[in-house]
Amino acid sequence: MISKLVKELPDLVTNDVISQEIASKIEQYYLSKQENTPNRLFAVFGVLGSLLVGLGIILILAHNWDNFARTTKTIFAFLPLVIGQCFVGFSILKKKSVAWKEASGTFLFFAIGSSIALVSQIYNIPGNLSTYVLTWIVLSLPLIYLLKSNAVAILNVIFITYYAVEVGYSYYTINETPWLYLALMALVVPHYYRLLKYHKVANITSIFNWLIPISFTIVLGTFVNDLSELGFLMYLLLFSLFYNIGKIPFFDDQKLRRNGFLIFGSLGIVIMVLTMSFDGFWDMERFFLNAQETYISTFLFIANLGILAYSYSKKWLKLFNLFQYLFILFSALYILGLNIPVVGTITVNLIVLALGITTIKIGADKFHFGVLNYGLLIITALVTCRFFDTNMSFVIRGLLFVFVGLGFFLTNYIMFKKQKLKVKSLKN
Repeated sequence: MISKLVKELPDLVTNDVISQEIASKIEQYYLSKQENTPNRLFAVFGVLGSLLVGLGIILILAHNWDNFARTTKTIFAFLPLVIGQCFVGFSILKKKSVAWKEASGTFLFFAIGSSIALVSQIYNIPGNLSTYVLTWIVLSLPLIYLLKSNAVAILNVIFITYYAVEVGYSYYTINETPWLYLALMALVVPHYYRLLKYHKVANITSIFNWLIPISFTIVLGTFVNDLSELGFLMYLLLFSLFYNIGKIPFFDDQKLRRNGFLIFGSLGIVIMVLTMSFDGFWDMERFFLNAQETYISTFLFIANLGILAYSYSKKWLKLFNLFQYLFILFSALYILGLNIPVVGTITVNLIVLALGITTIKIGADKFHFGVLNYGLLIITALVTCRFFDTNMSFVIRGLLFVFVGLGFFLTNYIMFKKQKLKVKSLKN
Protein backbone atom coordinates (compact mmCIF):
# COMPACT_ATOMS: atom_id res chain seq x y z
CA MET A 1 0.00 0.00 0.00
CA ILE A 2 2.84 2.40 0.95
CA SER A 3 4.84 1.57 -2.21
CA LYS A 4 1.79 2.24 -4.40
CA LEU A 5 1.27 5.62 -2.76
CA VAL A 6 4.93 6.59 -3.20
CA LYS A 7 4.80 5.59 -6.88
CA GLU A 8 1.78 7.86 -7.40
CA LEU A 9 3.59 10.94 -6.05
CA PRO A 10 5.37 11.93 -9.31
CA ASP A 11 2.06 11.79 -11.17
CA LEU A 12 0.43 14.00 -8.53
CA VAL A 13 3.29 16.52 -8.81
CA THR A 14 3.04 16.52 -12.65
CA ASN A 15 -0.69 17.27 -12.51
CA ASP A 16 -0.15 20.08 -9.94
CA VAL A 17 -2.16 18.27 -7.27
CA ILE A 18 0.68 18.65 -4.75
CA SER A 19 4.03 20.44 -4.81
CA GLN A 20 7.42 18.74 -5.08
CA GLU A 21 8.23 19.76 -1.51
CA ILE A 22 5.10 18.11 -0.13
CA ALA A 23 5.75 14.99 -2.23
CA SER A 24 9.28 14.72 -0.78
CA LYS A 25 7.97 15.07 2.78
CA ILE A 26 5.32 12.38 2.18
CA GLU A 27 7.93 10.03 0.72
CA GLN A 28 10.34 10.58 3.62
CA TYR A 29 7.56 10.07 6.16
CA TYR A 30 6.43 6.72 4.74
CA LEU A 31 9.97 5.46 4.18
CA SER A 32 10.90 6.21 7.81
CA LYS A 33 7.69 4.55 8.97
CA GLN A 34 8.48 1.48 6.90
CA GLU A 35 11.99 1.24 8.38
CA ASN A 36 10.62 1.34 11.93
CA THR A 37 8.02 -1.31 11.20
CA PRO A 38 9.15 -4.87 12.03
CA ASN A 39 9.48 -7.21 9.09
CA ARG A 40 6.27 -9.23 9.44
CA LEU A 41 7.25 -11.60 6.66
CA PHE A 42 10.53 -12.38 8.44
CA ALA A 43 8.59 -13.06 11.67
CA VAL A 44 6.23 -15.44 9.86
CA PHE A 45 9.09 -17.38 8.25
CA GLY A 46 10.89 -17.42 11.60
CA VAL A 47 7.88 -19.11 13.22
CA LEU A 48 7.57 -21.60 10.33
CA GLY A 49 11.30 -22.30 10.51
CA SER A 50 11.04 -23.04 14.24
CA LEU A 51 8.18 -25.45 13.57
CA LEU A 52 10.12 -27.30 10.87
CA VAL A 53 13.32 -27.50 12.94
CA GLY A 54 11.38 -28.84 15.92
CA LEU A 55 9.59 -31.45 13.82
CA GLY A 56 12.85 -32.47 12.17
CA ILE A 57 14.58 -33.04 15.52
CA ILE A 58 11.63 -35.10 16.75
CA LEU A 59 11.71 -37.29 13.61
CA ILE A 60 15.46 -37.87 13.86
CA LEU A 61 15.20 -38.86 17.52
CA ALA A 62 12.14 -41.03 16.90
CA HIS A 63 13.96 -43.02 14.19
CA ASN A 64 16.82 -43.98 16.54
CA TRP A 65 14.91 -43.90 19.82
CA ASP A 66 15.00 -47.62 20.64
CA ASN A 67 18.80 -47.72 20.32
CA PHE A 68 19.37 -45.19 23.11
CA ALA A 69 19.87 -45.95 26.81
CA ARG A 70 17.41 -44.49 29.34
CA THR A 71 19.92 -41.81 30.45
CA THR A 72 20.55 -40.80 26.84
CA LYS A 73 16.83 -40.68 26.20
CA THR A 74 16.33 -38.42 29.22
CA ILE A 75 19.07 -36.05 28.01
CA PHE A 76 17.49 -35.89 24.55
CA ALA A 77 14.08 -35.33 26.16
CA PHE A 78 15.28 -32.21 27.97
CA LEU A 79 17.70 -30.98 25.29
CA PRO A 80 15.07 -29.19 23.11
CA LEU A 81 13.67 -27.59 26.26
CA VAL A 82 17.09 -26.26 27.30
CA ILE A 83 17.87 -25.01 23.79
CA GLY A 84 14.47 -23.30 23.59
CA GLN A 85 14.97 -21.61 26.96
CA CYS A 86 18.41 -20.38 25.88
CA PHE A 87 16.97 -18.83 22.73
CA VAL A 88 14.12 -17.21 24.68
CA GLY A 89 16.52 -15.89 27.32
CA PHE A 90 18.81 -14.50 24.60
CA SER A 91 15.83 -12.81 22.90
CA ILE A 92 14.72 -11.16 26.15
CA LEU A 93 18.14 -10.11 27.53
CA LYS A 94 19.43 -8.79 24.20
CA LYS A 95 16.06 -7.19 23.37
CA LYS A 96 15.98 -8.86 20.00
CA SER A 97 13.45 -8.17 17.25
CA VAL A 98 9.85 -9.37 17.13
CA ALA A 99 10.84 -12.10 14.66
CA TRP A 100 13.41 -13.48 17.13
CA LYS A 101 10.90 -13.52 19.98
CA GLU A 102 8.14 -15.12 17.90
CA ALA A 103 10.47 -17.82 16.53
CA SER A 104 12.10 -18.66 19.88
CA GLY A 105 8.71 -18.65 21.65
CA THR A 106 7.21 -21.03 19.08
CA PHE A 107 10.21 -23.38 19.34
CA LEU A 108 10.03 -23.44 23.14
CA PHE A 109 6.25 -23.99 23.04
CA PHE A 110 6.68 -27.24 21.10
CA ALA A 111 9.80 -28.17 23.08
CA ILE A 112 7.68 -28.12 26.25
CA GLY A 113 5.15 -30.51 24.71
CA SER A 114 7.79 -32.88 23.36
CA SER A 115 9.69 -32.97 26.68
CA ILE A 116 6.53 -33.82 28.64
CA ALA A 117 5.64 -36.59 26.19
CA LEU A 118 9.17 -38.07 26.09
CA VAL A 119 9.64 -38.08 29.87
CA SER A 120 6.23 -39.72 30.32
CA GLN A 121 7.15 -42.39 27.76
CA ILE A 122 10.64 -43.05 29.18
CA TYR A 123 9.47 -43.49 32.79
CA ASN A 124 6.00 -44.90 31.98
CA ILE A 125 4.16 -42.09 33.79
CA PRO A 126 0.40 -42.75 33.53
CA GLY A 127 -2.03 -40.12 32.31
CA ASN A 128 -4.55 -39.26 29.61
CA LEU A 129 -4.45 -36.90 26.64
CA SER A 130 -6.45 -34.11 28.29
CA THR A 131 -4.10 -34.01 31.30
CA TYR A 132 -1.08 -33.94 28.99
CA VAL A 133 -2.49 -31.02 26.96
CA LEU A 134 -3.49 -29.16 30.13
CA THR A 135 0.03 -29.48 31.58
CA TRP A 136 1.48 -28.28 28.27
CA ILE A 137 -0.81 -25.22 28.25
CA VAL A 138 -0.13 -24.25 31.87
CA LEU A 139 3.66 -24.40 31.35
CA SER A 140 3.57 -22.42 28.07
CA LEU A 141 1.11 -19.66 29.05
CA PRO A 142 3.77 -17.43 30.72
CA LEU A 143 5.62 -17.24 27.37
CA ILE A 144 2.82 -15.06 26.00
CA TYR A 145 3.67 -12.27 28.43
CA LEU A 146 7.42 -12.85 28.71
CA LEU A 147 7.86 -12.47 24.94
CA LYS A 148 4.63 -10.61 24.08
CA SER A 149 4.33 -13.32 21.45
CA ASN A 150 1.27 -13.43 19.21
CA ALA A 151 2.24 -16.82 17.78
CA VAL A 152 2.40 -18.41 21.24
CA ALA A 153 -0.93 -16.78 22.15
CA ILE A 154 -2.57 -18.22 19.03
CA LEU A 155 -1.12 -21.67 19.73
CA ASN A 156 -2.38 -21.51 23.31
CA VAL A 157 -5.92 -20.59 22.21
CA ILE A 158 -5.91 -23.50 19.75
CA PHE A 159 -4.63 -25.96 22.35
CA ILE A 160 -7.01 -24.65 25.04
CA THR A 161 -9.87 -25.25 22.62
CA TYR A 162 -8.55 -28.74 21.88
CA TYR A 163 -8.31 -29.46 25.61
CA ALA A 164 -11.97 -28.49 26.08
CA VAL A 165 -13.01 -30.63 23.11
CA GLU A 166 -11.04 -33.60 24.47
CA VAL A 167 -12.68 -33.26 27.89
CA GLY A 168 -16.21 -32.40 26.80
CA TYR A 169 -16.72 -34.41 23.62
CA SER A 170 -14.53 -37.44 24.30
CA TYR A 171 -16.25 -40.82 24.67
CA TYR A 172 -14.30 -41.53 27.87
CA THR A 173 -15.19 -38.23 29.57
CA ILE A 174 -18.81 -37.91 28.45
CA ASN A 175 -20.91 -35.40 30.42
CA GLU A 176 -17.77 -33.86 31.94
CA THR A 177 -17.81 -30.07 31.65
CA PRO A 178 -14.42 -28.40 30.93
CA TRP A 179 -14.78 -25.47 33.36
CA LEU A 180 -11.00 -24.98 33.28
CA TYR A 181 -11.42 -23.79 29.67
CA LEU A 182 -12.92 -20.53 30.94
CA ALA A 183 -10.05 -19.95 33.38
CA LEU A 184 -7.40 -20.69 30.74
CA MET A 185 -9.04 -18.39 28.18
CA ALA A 186 -9.23 -15.67 30.85
CA LEU A 187 -5.43 -15.87 31.14
CA VAL A 188 -5.09 -15.10 27.40
CA VAL A 189 -7.54 -12.16 27.53
CA PRO A 190 -4.99 -9.57 28.83
CA HIS A 191 -2.81 -10.17 25.76
CA TYR A 192 -5.85 -9.77 23.49
CA TYR A 193 -6.86 -6.60 25.33
CA ARG A 194 -3.37 -5.19 24.76
CA LEU A 195 -3.69 -5.88 21.03
CA LEU A 196 -7.08 -4.16 20.93
CA LYS A 197 -5.71 -1.15 22.79
CA TYR A 198 -2.46 -0.59 20.90
CA HIS A 199 -2.90 -2.46 17.60
CA LYS A 200 -6.58 -2.04 16.80
CA VAL A 201 -6.34 -2.44 13.01
CA ALA A 202 -3.37 -4.83 12.86
CA ASN A 203 -3.83 -8.10 10.99
CA ILE A 204 -2.89 -10.13 14.07
CA THR A 205 -5.71 -8.46 16.03
CA SER A 206 -8.14 -9.37 13.25
CA ILE A 207 -7.02 -13.01 13.58
CA PHE A 208 -7.90 -12.94 17.28
CA ASN A 209 -11.23 -11.25 16.43
CA TRP A 210 -12.06 -14.42 14.49
CA LEU A 211 -10.24 -17.02 16.58
CA ILE A 212 -11.91 -16.22 19.91
CA PRO A 213 -15.55 -16.49 18.73
CA ILE A 214 -14.70 -19.67 16.79
CA SER A 215 -13.17 -21.17 19.94
CA PHE A 216 -16.20 -20.37 22.12
CA THR A 217 -18.56 -21.69 19.44
CA ILE A 218 -16.74 -25.02 19.27
CA VAL A 219 -16.55 -25.40 23.05
CA LEU A 220 -20.06 -24.27 24.07
CA GLY A 221 -21.48 -27.67 23.14
CA THR A 222 -19.35 -29.27 25.87
CA PHE A 223 -21.40 -27.34 28.45
CA VAL A 224 -24.59 -29.11 27.31
CA ASN A 225 -25.06 -32.29 29.32
CA ASP A 226 -28.64 -33.49 29.84
CA LEU A 227 -30.92 -30.82 28.34
CA SER A 228 -29.96 -30.79 24.68
CA GLU A 229 -33.10 -28.81 23.83
CA LEU A 230 -31.62 -25.88 25.74
CA GLY A 231 -28.39 -26.15 23.74
CA PHE A 232 -30.05 -24.40 20.80
CA LEU A 233 -31.03 -21.46 22.99
CA MET A 234 -27.51 -21.34 24.47
CA TYR A 235 -25.98 -21.10 21.00
CA LEU A 236 -28.47 -18.44 19.91
CA LEU A 237 -27.64 -16.38 23.00
CA LEU A 238 -23.90 -16.84 22.34
CA PHE A 239 -24.20 -15.70 18.72
CA SER A 240 -26.33 -12.75 19.86
CA LEU A 241 -23.57 -11.85 22.32
CA PHE A 242 -21.00 -11.95 19.50
CA TYR A 243 -23.24 -9.75 17.35
CA ASN A 244 -23.80 -7.18 20.11
CA ILE A 245 -20.06 -7.06 20.81
CA GLY A 246 -19.44 -6.58 17.09
CA LYS A 247 -21.87 -3.64 17.00
CA ILE A 248 -19.89 -1.73 19.63
CA PRO A 249 -18.36 1.23 17.70
CA PHE A 250 -14.82 0.06 18.54
CA PHE A 251 -15.41 -3.00 16.31
CA ASP A 252 -18.21 -1.69 14.09
CA ASP A 253 -16.12 1.22 12.77
CA GLN A 254 -13.52 -1.18 11.39
CA LYS A 255 -13.66 -2.91 8.02
CA LEU A 256 -16.21 -5.71 8.00
CA ARG A 257 -13.63 -8.44 7.35
CA ARG A 258 -11.84 -7.47 10.59
CA ASN A 259 -15.01 -7.74 12.66
CA GLY A 260 -15.18 -11.49 13.27
CA PHE A 261 -17.59 -11.03 16.16
CA LEU A 262 -20.20 -9.33 13.94
CA ILE A 263 -19.88 -11.70 10.97
CA PHE A 264 -19.73 -14.87 13.08
CA GLY A 265 -22.59 -13.67 15.28
CA SER A 266 -24.79 -12.77 12.33
CA LEU A 267 -24.17 -16.04 10.47
CA GLY A 268 -24.70 -18.04 13.67
CA ILE A 269 -28.01 -16.31 14.42
CA VAL A 270 -29.30 -16.92 10.91
CA ILE A 271 -28.30 -20.61 10.97
CA MET A 272 -29.91 -21.12 14.38
CA VAL A 273 -33.22 -19.43 13.50
CA LEU A 274 -33.40 -21.31 10.20
CA THR A 275 -32.93 -24.56 12.16
CA MET A 276 -35.69 -23.52 14.56
CA SER A 277 -38.03 -22.62 11.70
CA PHE A 278 -38.83 -26.27 10.95
CA ASP A 279 -42.11 -27.61 12.31
CA GLY A 280 -40.67 -30.62 14.14
CA PHE A 281 -38.18 -28.54 16.12
CA TRP A 282 -40.72 -27.29 18.66
CA ASP A 283 -42.04 -30.77 19.56
CA MET A 284 -39.77 -31.04 22.60
CA GLU A 285 -40.16 -31.74 26.26
CA ARG A 286 -40.15 -28.99 28.88
CA PHE A 287 -36.75 -28.22 30.35
CA PHE A 288 -35.99 -27.95 34.05
CA LEU A 289 -35.09 -24.69 35.79
CA ASN A 290 -32.53 -26.28 38.12
CA ALA A 291 -29.97 -27.34 35.50
CA GLN A 292 -26.51 -26.36 34.29
CA GLU A 293 -27.84 -25.39 30.87
CA THR A 294 -30.39 -23.04 32.45
CA TYR A 295 -27.71 -21.25 34.46
CA ILE A 296 -25.47 -20.81 31.41
CA SER A 297 -28.41 -19.55 29.32
CA THR A 298 -29.27 -17.08 32.07
CA PHE A 299 -25.67 -15.84 32.22
CA LEU A 300 -25.55 -15.36 28.43
CA PHE A 301 -28.91 -13.56 28.50
CA ILE A 302 -27.70 -11.17 31.24
CA ALA A 303 -24.43 -10.56 29.32
CA ASN A 304 -26.42 -9.64 26.19
CA LEU A 305 -28.71 -7.40 28.21
CA GLY A 306 -25.72 -5.73 29.88
CA ILE A 307 -24.05 -4.88 26.55
CA LEU A 308 -27.35 -3.64 25.14
CA ALA A 309 -27.99 -1.44 28.20
CA TYR A 310 -24.45 -0.06 28.05
CA SER A 311 -24.81 0.68 24.33
CA TYR A 312 -28.09 2.47 25.06
CA SER A 313 -26.49 4.57 27.81
CA LYS A 314 -23.71 5.57 25.38
CA LYS A 315 -26.33 6.39 22.70
CA TRP A 316 -24.85 3.89 20.26
CA LEU A 317 -28.26 2.43 19.41
CA LYS A 318 -29.34 5.06 16.90
CA LEU A 319 -31.36 2.77 14.61
CA PHE A 320 -33.44 -0.29 15.42
CA ASN A 321 -31.64 -3.52 14.49
CA LEU A 322 -33.62 -6.72 15.02
CA PHE A 323 -30.43 -8.78 15.33
CA GLN A 324 -29.50 -6.95 18.54
CA TYR A 325 -32.84 -7.58 20.28
CA LEU A 326 -33.48 -11.08 18.98
CA PHE A 327 -32.18 -12.80 22.14
CA ILE A 328 -35.00 -11.25 24.21
CA LEU A 329 -37.68 -12.39 21.79
CA PHE A 330 -36.30 -15.91 21.48
CA SER A 331 -35.82 -16.38 25.21
CA ALA A 332 -39.52 -15.64 25.72
CA LEU A 333 -40.54 -17.64 22.65
CA TYR A 334 -38.50 -20.64 23.72
CA ILE A 335 -40.57 -21.07 26.88
CA LEU A 336 -43.91 -20.46 25.14
CA GLY A 337 -43.04 -22.35 21.95
CA LEU A 338 -42.29 -25.56 23.80
CA ASN A 339 -45.90 -25.59 25.01
CA ILE A 340 -47.51 -24.47 21.73
CA PRO A 341 -45.37 -25.74 18.79
CA VAL A 342 -47.51 -23.99 16.14
CA VAL A 343 -46.84 -20.59 17.72
CA GLY A 344 -43.09 -21.26 17.78
CA THR A 345 -42.92 -22.39 14.15
CA ILE A 346 -44.98 -19.51 12.70
CA THR A 347 -43.24 -16.86 14.79
CA VAL A 348 -39.74 -18.05 13.88
CA ASN A 349 -40.54 -18.03 10.15
CA LEU A 350 -41.77 -14.46 10.44
CA ILE A 351 -38.63 -13.54 12.39
CA VAL A 352 -36.36 -15.00 9.68
CA LEU A 353 -38.23 -12.97 7.06
CA ALA A 354 -37.88 -9.84 9.21
CA LEU A 355 -34.15 -10.50 9.63
CA GLY A 356 -33.75 -10.72 5.86
CA ILE A 357 -35.62 -7.43 5.33
CA THR A 358 -33.63 -5.76 8.13
CA THR A 359 -30.32 -6.86 6.56
CA ILE A 360 -31.43 -5.60 3.14
CA LYS A 361 -32.28 -2.22 4.67
CA ILE A 362 -28.90 -2.01 6.43
CA GLY A 363 -27.14 -2.82 3.15
CA ALA A 364 -29.19 -0.22 1.28
CA ASP A 365 -28.55 2.48 3.89
CA LYS A 366 -24.79 1.83 3.84
CA PHE A 367 -24.65 1.27 0.05
CA HIS A 368 -22.98 -2.08 0.80
CA PHE A 369 -23.73 -4.70 -1.89
CA GLY A 370 -22.37 -7.54 0.26
CA VAL A 371 -24.74 -6.83 3.17
CA LEU A 372 -27.63 -6.26 0.75
CA ASN A 373 -27.16 -9.62 -0.96
CA TYR A 374 -26.66 -11.30 2.41
CA GLY A 375 -30.19 -10.16 3.34
CA LEU A 376 -31.52 -11.57 0.07
CA LEU A 377 -29.71 -14.85 0.77
CA ILE A 378 -31.46 -15.10 4.16
CA ILE A 379 -34.85 -14.86 2.44
CA THR A 380 -33.71 -17.35 -0.21
CA ALA A 381 -32.63 -19.78 2.52
CA LEU A 382 -36.04 -19.43 4.19
CA VAL A 383 -37.83 -20.16 0.92
CA THR A 384 -35.55 -23.16 0.33
CA CYS A 385 -36.29 -24.55 3.80
CA ARG A 386 -40.03 -24.24 3.24
CA PHE A 387 -39.55 -25.98 -0.12
CA PHE A 388 -38.74 -29.22 1.73
CA ASP A 389 -41.20 -29.22 4.62
CA THR A 390 -44.44 -27.86 3.13
CA ASN A 391 -47.10 -29.34 0.84
CA MET A 392 -47.22 -26.45 -1.61
CA SER A 393 -47.51 -27.31 -5.29
CA PHE A 394 -44.41 -27.17 -7.45
CA VAL A 395 -45.90 -24.25 -9.39
CA ILE A 396 -46.12 -22.11 -6.25
CA ARG A 397 -42.65 -23.19 -5.18
CA GLY A 398 -41.29 -22.33 -8.60
CA LEU A 399 -42.98 -18.91 -8.51
CA LEU A 400 -41.44 -18.21 -5.10
CA PHE A 401 -37.95 -18.86 -6.47
CA VAL A 402 -38.71 -16.69 -9.52
CA PHE A 403 -39.82 -13.81 -7.28
CA VAL A 404 -36.73 -14.16 -5.10
CA GLY A 405 -34.49 -14.20 -8.18
CA LEU A 406 -36.19 -11.08 -9.52
CA GLY A 407 -35.73 -9.51 -6.10
CA PHE A 408 -31.98 -10.15 -6.34
CA PHE A 409 -31.78 -8.53 -9.76
CA LEU A 410 -34.04 -5.53 -9.08
CA THR A 411 -32.61 -4.71 -5.67
CA ASN A 412 -29.03 -4.77 -6.94
CA TYR A 413 -29.99 -2.77 -10.03
CA ILE A 414 -31.75 -0.06 -7.99
CA MET A 415 -28.82 0.04 -5.58
CA PHE A 416 -26.36 0.37 -8.46
CA LYS A 417 -28.34 3.24 -10.00
CA LYS A 418 -28.51 5.08 -6.66
CA GLN A 419 -24.77 4.66 -6.18
CA LYS A 420 -24.08 6.10 -9.64
CA LEU A 421 -26.32 9.09 -8.92
CA LYS A 422 -24.56 9.64 -5.60
CA VAL A 423 -21.11 9.58 -7.22
CA LYS A 424 -22.34 11.91 -9.96
CA SER A 425 -23.75 14.41 -7.43
CA LEU A 426 -20.46 14.36 -5.48
CA LYS A 427 -18.52 15.18 -8.64
CA ASN A 428 -20.82 18.11 -9.41
